[in-house]
Amino acid sequence: MGISLKTEHLKRYKDIALLLMKYGRSELVQKAGLEAVLDENIQEVDAAEAVELAADLEKMGPTFIKLAQLLSTRADLLPPPYLEALARLQDNVAPFSFGDVEEIVSTELGVRLSKGFAEFAATPMAAASLGQVHFARMRDGRPVVVKVQRPGVRQIIVEDLEALEAVAEFLDSHTETGKRYEFQPMLLELRKSLLRELDYRQEARNLSTFGDNLREFAHLDVPRPVEDYTTSRVLTMEYIQGKKITALSPLARIDINGFALAEHLFHAYLQQILVDGFFHADPHPGNVFLTDHGSIALIDLGMMARITPGFQEQLLQLLLAISEGHGDEAANITIKMGEPKESFDDVMFKREIGDLVTQHKGANLQEINTGHVVLEITRISGERGFRLPPEFTMIAKALLNLDQVVHTLDPNFNPNASIRRHATDIVRQRMLKSLSPGNIFTTALEAKEFAEKLPSRVNKFLDAVANNELELKVDAIDEKVLMDGFQKIANRITLGLVLAALIVGAALMMRVETSYKILGYPGLAIIFFLVAAGGAILLAYNILFYDEKTGKKS
Repeated sequence: MGISLKTEHLKRYKDIALLLMKYGRSELVQKAGLEAVLDENIQEVDAAEAVELAADLEKMGPTFIKLAQLLSTRADLLPPPYLEALARLQDNVAPFSFGDVEEIVSTELGVRLSKGFAEFAATPMAAASLGQVHFARMRDGRPVVVKVQRPGVRQIIVEDLEALEAVAEFLDSHTETGKRYEFQPMLLELRKSLLRELDYRQEARNLSTFGDNLREFAHLDVPRPVEDYTTSRVLTMEYIQGKKITALSPLARIDINGFALAEHLFHAYLQQILVDGFFHADPHPGNVFLTDHGSIALIDLGMMARITPGFQEQLLQLLLAISEGHGDEAANITIKMGEPKESFDDVMFKREIGDLVTQHKGANLQEINTGHVVLEITRISGERGFRLPPEFTMIAKALLNLDQVVHTLDPNFNPNASIRRHATDIVRQRMLKSLSPGNIFTTALEAKEFAEKLPSRVNKFLDAVANNELELKVDAIDEKVLMDGFQKIANRITLGLVLAALIVGAALMMRVETSYKILGYPGLAIIFFLVAAGGAILLAYNILFYDEKTGKKS
């Protein structure tokens, strides 16, 4: 039985089926009933074809580019060559025409470009799958960057998500792989992330919040949005002049203090994740600039994530355990962060996490990669039947990309040492945050209520003690039900013994000669047999029907 195909999604079904068959998931295609649309001669995938997978996903459009970015963190689903290839996928596509740009900006802002801007570059600075950015200058002379959403991209994404969700639903319901890896929750996270990225007003709010949270980091710049020039499809923000850190020449790296910048950036991300609970989930090297005045600038804040205070506490404990090389502790903390499935292998899970963290402790500086360790934890969790929350995957993605950035700035940077250096400051900031006016007022109100009601509660307690009315209620076994059960068992045993005695007595009386006979047998013995048979039938009837109904009622 295959997927119930929708005509409008047939092309996407074929594209998805081709990917599954081509890259090692042919059993899923066969069970889904999609193998008929494919060529038969598909060879096995090797490391080189992992790069080809990234290229294929890029050709399929914006939804699948974002899916590739999500899959790059799923170490439980794909082997390392695929993760590396997908993580390196650059979201660079051909730009759309300036005519479309002019129409979209004019429609969204309600003003012609010549009226709204003193200058607007026709050639985009960069083009991606969701939109492209243009340099412009405001009427007051301020240089800005205008991000314009690609025409028709929303409809494409909605249709692609519908096709993907149909496939994911089938795989989760009909295949062992789907039941094990649960594709539907992964697609749900992709949907939420994409819909947030399509609303540029959300990104503008992210820029403002992010800038406020990181204002104490003097060497970290975040562009501020121009709110009056921002809509759901157009985002106008400050222009920060600089270069991508990946574009820096070896000579240029000599002129900067790479360690100081890497330490500054890593500290900022620790604060985002462990203190603010609101962090940039996609700090890949293409989103990190080195400004002309020697600071680090973060751009493209469409992919953000939030985590709860309780999860922050557990994550801080996990990172400290990893940095100190405490494998058993890291495994126990990880178990607190998620939930086991039916197939969870507790012993192997703890052993593999312990080995991973212990090996990481002895690594040299070039091999130290906190993001990689966190990502490996997701792989072990998937293999051993343990479900981690979606935010854990987002954190793994952020840390993995952050490792690439800090090692680009300083190849000898040690993330573990940085975590230990800033642990005290992070704990202090978390304590100060818990002392916010809102928390203090809440605690004060609770204390006030407790103080007001305490005297009356103490009086009631003392009165109950004085009047011998104090009762302790324990929600344990229901004595009445228990005694009724025992009585029923005793009655059944007694009745059974009486029936057995009748049968034994009747058997013995069969040998006694008597003139009173029934069907040629001693009459009294036959009567005892009939009484015993009737009692046995009645007892069996009560056990089979009456006891069953009573059980259902209870």
